[in-house]
Amino acid sequence: MRRWAAAVMGLLTAAASGAAASPPPAPAHGWHLVPGSVEPNRGPDGNSIFLEAPEGLILVDTGRHPEHRDQLLGFARERGRPIAAIVNTHWHLDHSTGNGEIRAAFPDAPLYATRAIESALAGFLADGRRQAEAALAAGGVPPEREAEIRRFLAVMAAPDTLRPTRPVRGSAELAIAGRRLRLNVASFAVTEGDLWIFDPAAGLLIAGDLVVAEVPFMDTACPEGWRRALDEIAATPFTTLVPGHGEPMDRAAFLAWRAAFGNLLDCAASDSSRDICIAGWRSDAARFQRPGREAMIDRMTGHYIDTRLRAAPQERARYCGPPQER
Repeated sequence: MRRWAAAVMGLLTAAASGAAASPPPAPAHGWHLVPGSVEPNRGPDGNSIFLEAPEGLILVDTGRHPEHRDQLLGFARERGRPIAAIVNTHWHLDHSTGNGEIRAAFPDAPLYATRAIESALAGFLADGRRQAEAALAAGGVPPEREAEIRRFLAVMAAPDTLRPTRPVRGSAELAIAGRRLRLNVASFAVTEGDLWIFDPAAGLLIAGDLVVAEVPFMDTACPEGWRRALDEIAATPFTTLVPGHGEPMDRAAFLAWRAAFGNLLDCAASDSSRDICIAGWRSDAARFQRPGREAMIDRMTGHYIDTRLRAAPQERARYCGPPQER
């Protein structure tokens, strides 16, 4: 690991000193998107966003797979600038698995996140670890899935890579690597504590998984808290919103997605059939869905209706915190 980190830093130093080709100019809008992916039979990668800052690059979310990590390190190398800070919008591993490797290459980069990871390590992720170990012990896991499972277990063996070095305990305006950002904490929404980021100077809002183009990921969600967080985002004067998965949105697109999300929650709370609610989501959110993915979208939407939106009351409340915190 040290040799690899030294090699990365050597390439960065060479680029900065002029020994390599001149780095590409900074994006005119001051940010750069490294798109994630959501594909069948494979864990997703969340979107990653680089923000140009006086002291280097701010990296928002680090993805899951080695290929995504390599894109992140490659962009920093091309720019000839260090990653000066990392922000995790939430602890889901498609947004945070790369933390350890990025920080191995840039050990001075602090990690900003909420402390929601602690509950996840004790609960959701501990359950996932047991299931992963059992799957490997049973055998028969396809090679591509086995590599992903072993990567997950490696992160579980090094949980400090997921823990913030700069915990964000409440919404605040901060100077991160010299760039002023508003970090907003949404409690009990996608997770126990999500961050969404607003840069007033750029009109940029980074939403994490509070906005997911094709299907909202509800594995650890409190739908009511999520709806409140979307209301707060709607009240923010952004011009561009980057979702956790999918293409950047203008305000009109976000409002359409928010309406589709609200309709899904309302349908699930009604006497309408499961199939009607699935069809409603696919119709309302059609502009955000790629052709040929209808079966996957229907399957995922139905899963979340069954396991989160129409689960038993105790299960529905599982990720919504104590009553006084709702």
